[in-house]
Amino acid sequence: MEIPPQLQAQLMQLQQLQQQLQMIILQKQNVEIELNETKKALEELDKSDVDYVYKLVGGLFIKRNKEDVKKELNEKIETLELRLKTLEKQEEKLQSKLKEIQARLQRFANQAQ
Repeated sequence: MEIPPQLQAQLMQLQQLQQQLQMIILQKQNVEIELNETKKALEELDKSDVDYVYKLVGGLFIKRNKEDVKKELNEKIETLELRLKTLEKQEEKLQSKLKEIQARLQRFANQAQ
């Protein structure tokens, strides 16, 4: 049985969406890990009673004001949370598109029987 061109196109689109979804999920996991690490660093910084800390910059440890580093970490957290929300929205859209295509393919399979 030969697969109609329209069905082939749907299958190709399904595969592409699945690949995109895998990439989004991987990016989301990486952002979640970085977000957790940044929150942990901020938490540890809050526990510290020193005025200065050392920050790794390009392979060098630089002495920095604790409050400046806390501000940078808070800004990084905001950015990462925004990125995470964006990735979650992209994931939801892709999941929705995948379900639509899978439903179309299922209808075609049912018609072919």
